[in-house]
Amino acid sequence: MKPIFTDAAKALEGLVSDNMTIAAGGFGLCGIPENLIKALRDSGVSGLTVVSNNAGVDNFGLGWLLQTRQIKKMISSYVGENALFEQQFLSGELELELTPQGTLAEKLRSGGAGIPAFFTRTGYGTVLAENKPVQTFGGKEYVLEESIVADLAVVKAWKADKAGNLIFRYTANNFNAACAKSGRITVAEVEEVVEIGELDPHQVHVPGNYVDRILISSHLEKPIEQRTLAGKMTVKGFTPAREWQARRISKEFTDGMYANLGIGMPTLVANYIPDNITVTLHAENGLMGVGPFPQEGKEDADLINAGKQTITWLPGGAFFDSAESFAMVRGGHIDMSVLGAMQVSQYGDLANWMIPGSMVKGPGGAMDLVSGVKKIVIMMDHCAKDGTSKLLTECTLPLTGKNVVDMVVTDLAVFEVDAEKGLTLIELAPESSLELIREKTACPFRVADTLFNA
Repeated sequence: MKPIFTDAAKALEGLVSDNMTIAAGGFGLCGIPENLIKALRDSGVSGLTVVSNNAGVDNFGLGWLLQTRQIKKMISSYVGENALFEQQFLSGELELELTPQGTLAEKLRSGGAGIPAFFTRTGYGTVLAENKPVQTFGGKEYVLEESIVADLAVVKAWKADKAGNLIFRYTANNFNAACAKSGRITVAEVEEVVEIGELDPHQVHVPGNYVDRILISSHLEKPIEQRTLAGKMTVKGFTPAREWQARRISKEFTDGMYANLGIGMPTLVANYIPDNITVTLHAENGLMGVGPFPQEGKEDADLINAGKQTITWLPGGAFFDSAESFAMVRGGHIDMSVLGAMQVSQYGDLANWMIPGSMVKGPGGAMDLVSGVKKIVIMMDHCAKDGTSKLLTECTLPLTGKNVVDMVVTDLAVFEVDAEKGLTLIELAPESSLELIREKTACPFRVADTLFNA
């Protein structure tokens, strides 16, 4: 039986010290160990290196530790939701080791599995791979990444038994399983503890030998980042041009395809999947082919905050942790991904994650997706807000991937991309013209012979 606590400070007693490395589970605001993070803040421990997919938000989660300046360094994938983090980083107060999302999950998983390092295609040719060893396998270059073993891991689970076996709820698995395995000591914050033998062993996500202490949660806020009504998804700035782009990209789907849609504009594409085919959607936080269909008038926040509404699940769906999610990506088991972009070069280089000196968002899962998914489609505006073209001879922003884009769909046109031949204009948007495309595109492109054939 594991020690069980109802007070978070007691659960961490004797485990925390200055300058230690802590792995914290969660994805965005989903599945974070709220009470354990508060207890870390209240302990006064300082000089922390925190490993987490993201940095919380200004007034919640790891944001609490940033407010008190207890974090010295963050090892994260996406930090774009925390203005305080960005401020501290740009002012030099905070060290940051940005890591692609799938690489971060694998660093944690591998650390817990006793694997000191591994090679991955993710990040090759980008600033995040600079000064790292590179080796060629099967004619492709791979980057050596060192694994992570944390002094302490704090995670959030739904249920535990007294032996420490953990079950996560829906997408709250995310980074929690990998973090739990990476810790020399792991404390699990749970909502319910049951007797040994009450959990179905088939349903256990993390066996008890990874867990050292259990905290029974109380007063959980479980905030959600966005709440949407059932039905078609919308995004800010939805226009007829966006609808045309989404409809056009939906024609790239084929029956039986597994696809990933990036945040923002790409989510619109899901509205236009043809009715006569089946497309299974994949999400980096650990779900595939799962659709919440609440009773009419109810909201679909259940995937995020583990509510208790009635849900009908799409048959054949699955939940899993983020390490498994990105194993699917790196292994080539996802057929297509639709992503946004800041810039695309004429030979398919992609930049979509950082503007040096002014915007620190992090690569998230994009570097993993472009290195492992079979087909990459970019959905973006043809020009930036200042009127300059986003299609360039060479990207001027840090790369997400080199020679990775297969198709670009802008509000003006559709281009196919070849890593050797470059861009080929294959279709014009309504009310667009070849003259306009030539004016608005800052790199050479070919025009398909079939473009103007009736």
